[in-house]
Amino acid sequence: MEIDIRKHIKNNFKNCNIEDIKSSINEAIDEHDDVTLPGLGVFFEILWQNSDEEKKEEVLNSLLKYFNN
Repeated sequence: MEIDIRKHIKNNFKNCNIEDIKSSINEAIDEHDDVTLPGLGVFFEILWQNSDEEKKEEVLNSLLKYFNN
């Protein structure tokens, strides 16, 4: 059975509010469950695709700072 994770995530969060998204992100991180990583990846993909170059630079610098510490 093939699952379209992007479609599933987008449908799951359709008409949600900011607290729903925040809670899902925090829960996925707090549980350290690798099963939730693809969903967070979809969130990141959406964020990246909808960010201007300045926001992308901010994200990249944040990641670079983390990995170089």
